[in-house]
Amino acid sequence: MTNAFDPLVPRPIDRPTEVPLDGDLTTERSLALDEAKIFAAPADPADRPAWRERLRAWRDDARRRHGYTGAAYSRPEAAWAARCHTVAQVWLWDELLYSFAEERFTPERFLADARERFGGLDAVVLWHAYPVIGIDDRNQWDFYREVPGIAGLVRDLHDAGLRVFVDYNPWDVGTRRGADDVTELAALVADLRADGVFLDTLKKAEPELVARLEAARPGIVLEGESKLAVERIEDHSSSWAQFFADSPVPGVLRAHWYERRHMQHHVRRWHRDHSEELQSAWLNGVGVMVWEVVFGVWVGWSRRDAATVRRMVTVQRAAGDLLLDGEWTPLAELAPDAEAAGVYASRWRLDGVTLWTLVNRGEDDYGGPVLPAAAPELAPGRTVALTGDSAGQGPAGVVVPGRGIAALLHVADGTPDPEWLPGLLTALADAPHDPDSRFPHRLARRVGGGAAASGAARGRRAAPDEDAVVVPAGPYVLTVRYRARETGMYQGAPYVDEWKPLPPRLHDARTLQRDGVLETPVAVAASEVTNAEFARFLDATGYEPTTRHRFLAHWRDGAPAPGTEDQPVTFVDLADARAYCAWRGGRLPTEDEWQLAAETAGWRRGEPAVWNWTDSEHSDGRTRFVMLKGGSDYRAEGSDWYVEGGRHAADHAVKLLLPGLGLARGATVGFRCAWDLHASGSTTEVTA
Repeated sequence: MTNAFDPLVPRPIDRPTEVPLDGDLTTERSLALDEAKIFAAPADPADRPAWRERLRAWRDDARRRHGYTGAAYSRPEAAWAARCHTVAQVWLWDELLYSFAEERFTPERFLADARERFGGLDAVVLWHAYPVIGIDDRNQWDFYREVPGIAGLVRDLHDAGLRVFVDYNPWDVGTRRGADDVTELAALVADLRADGVFLDTLKKAEPELVARLEAARPGIVLEGESKLAVERIEDHSSSWAQFFADSPVPGVLRAHWYERRHMQHHVRRWHRDHSEELQSAWLNGVGVMVWEVVFGVWVGWSRRDAATVRRMVTVQRAAGDLLLDGEWTPLAELAPDAEAAGVYASRWRLDGVTLWTLVNRGEDDYGGPVLPAAAPELAPGRTVALTGDSAGQGPAGVVVPGRGIAALLHVADGTPDPEWLPGLLTALADAPHDPDSRFPHRLARRVGGGAAASGAARGRRAAPDEDAVVVPAGPYVLTVRYRARETGMYQGAPYVDEWKPLPPRLHDARTLQRDGVLETPVAVAASEVTNAEFARFLDATGYEPTTRHRFLAHWRDGAPAPGTEDQPVTFVDLADARAYCAWRGGRLPTEDEWQLAAETAGWRRGEPAVWNWTDSEHSDGRTRFVMLKGGSDYRAEGSDWYVEGGRHAADHAVKLLLPGLGLARGATVGFRCAWDLHASGSTTEVTA
């Protein structure tokens, strides 16, 4: 282990803050509580009344000290944020949201999956640039503005009832410069009619940015990452509760306690068991971030946790008034047997209706009495078990699944049933608890390659380049070097059940071993295809890409610019490169073939140096990626989040997530061809 801390346990700054119950709430103590992520809860039930009173006293004191007005939450255009319980972070080119075969966005497919497994979504963050940004000089705004049809995608999501966040990367300082960030972001928000801005790596926005965004899009919701300062709850309607560790007895989220309308979204991106943050969200009346593909890495949610989200948001959407306006009692008194089994509850009471949100920290289902026998809320009136079956213990009994949630509702005599109750019961009948907590693995498999587009091979020459580097048939073993970005490499997550991967483990240099067998010798071109060679291909075949966006964007009037004829052709994507290679009677080399050839004499790099496409294209059904080799002369400076630039040795590889609709075409990626050979050295016959 290269770090001094244990990544499998929370860091001190992630841990809940103890609430002192002895003595007065001094200024020093109140300021210390300002810094909490979660207020730790006392293990002894006898201490909880004093704990709740201390939290109320802190809230009153903090609001006074910070001159809290709550004006941002009174904006009618932003009222939706207080009820935004599920938000998904999704890569624009996630294969649920985008079809590479049809070359179109498929929001209907993405939303159908979310409805089936998670009970639907309230909002979505359209993630756009990272981890691709830095491959060339395109900035974060380009990765939104150059997407054909993105405004239509936002409209489709709006029409489906979702709110849309765009992402702001303040660390993008080394790519193409346009206007200042505040101007660019305000214009983007207005043009796309975005509802919110996700502040990547920022806990809060500066006041100037807040004001400019509000002017561009009244009611805009800002969501910072991690802990939001108390004084900025005033102008940030939501925050991202990432890597918030809870106490053994579930505690209270500080920001939501301070302002009930402040929505927080729990997330632990690398964890495979989400039950603890889901239970914290349920007890606090807040939401969750559903993030199943983390920058190209599959971290899908188990059936149990997905079912918990579905049950949770179904109740939260129906009983939103109770959660926002009701009297909230965290760690409400429960029956002794329930407490002993690890069952805890929050109580929400409004106008004769009382809701208990229950969690079970234990592994086994609890089916005994939940509320004390003499609970005053139960008489007179009737109690309904909202989730699951009654435990057969009278009105105060309900089954609380192991590591799951449940809910009880009491309606006092003389109080009409809430209008939403019949519909809620019907919806919950179709949302049972699922105990299956296994991780739903996905494997990335090689895709693409093979025959090129129709007509592309007409008139091709079958012979490889005379100076091509020949790699002999047989077994091989390769060492591959790479930088450990959050994209991972081939299979699996780079971090599992970890809290906050930090340098040097994050972005450190790593190696892996690859082995395989070449069934036949392979000839790999000694140099990249040039602009002039690609022009001859177009003249001979009349090749037309299915999407022309950014195709040969560096050419002028359909031809290479004077003086660039012998430079490597760029602004071509995999399909374009495959079509050319098929015309030549060959194909793209795999990354292994590329490396084997590059480690042999006779290999050349064009000027300027560019990354090379390989035929190592993969998909796990959600993320499509390809391995690039070689490096380029371009390097984006100023942030470790960029794709690494510069020239690299033959053993270095980069996993590049593939965007669609032409955005894979850029100024720094070209290609070279490969040919399968017979043992005699002649090319293998290729049929069109």
